[in-house]
Amino acid sequence: MKIGGLVKFTLIDFPGRPAAVIFTQGCNFRCRYCHNPELIYPHLFTEPMPEEEIWSFLRRRQGTLEGVVVSGGEPTLHEDLPAFMARLKELGYATKLDTNGARPAVLKELIDKKLVDYIAMDLKAPLAKYAAITGIEINPALLEESMNLIRQSGLEYEFRTTYDKEILTDEDIAALTQLAGPRYRVQECLPVAKEKSVLKVMHKEI
Repeated sequence: MKIGGLVKFTLIDFPGRPAAVIFTQGCNFRCRYCHNPELIYPHLFTEPMPEEEIWSFLRRRQGTLEGVVVSGGEPTLHEDLPAFMARLKELGYATKLDTNGARPAVLKELIDKKLVDYIAMDLKAPLAKYAAITGIEINPALLEESMNLIRQSGLEYEFRTTYDKEILTDEDIAALTQLAGPRYRVQECLPVAKEKSVLKVMHKEI
């Protein structure tokens, strides 16, 4: 896995569990409000963190941390994600995946192999407006398949939207609320500020 950074402790990213957050490099979307372009655009990538540093840290935190969030970027782009999640489970950690839902086959594999305990899927816009937010064309059927897999998984999950008021309307949020159902939340889109990038707190001594 190409790992762009690590947050060593959080109480808000994995509901009900003290956790660490691992951020992968690379994304298939180009959302203009993204606060971590260093994880999205290859020309901004830093040298990936050695995986052994991650494993060494997680071994030392066994019994203190309860969960690990794998976020991005978009983690499902990495072919070794299932193996990575399996190793997290072997260490005794509950696992949470943050995803854009564009690769339902990967979600299905993780669910079927019981490698994930919680899934958070970003809904960028009503399906007809996805290209305006993400900068790419995507088959809406892939997103719907991911949503159905998540709903039927029996796992804890949430759907969420970053509310960019320059693109999304109140009507769009109402439509997304209906699409997503009760496990849905909206988060405000804050102005992108380089100094607030989460990567600023990632590359610390482990």
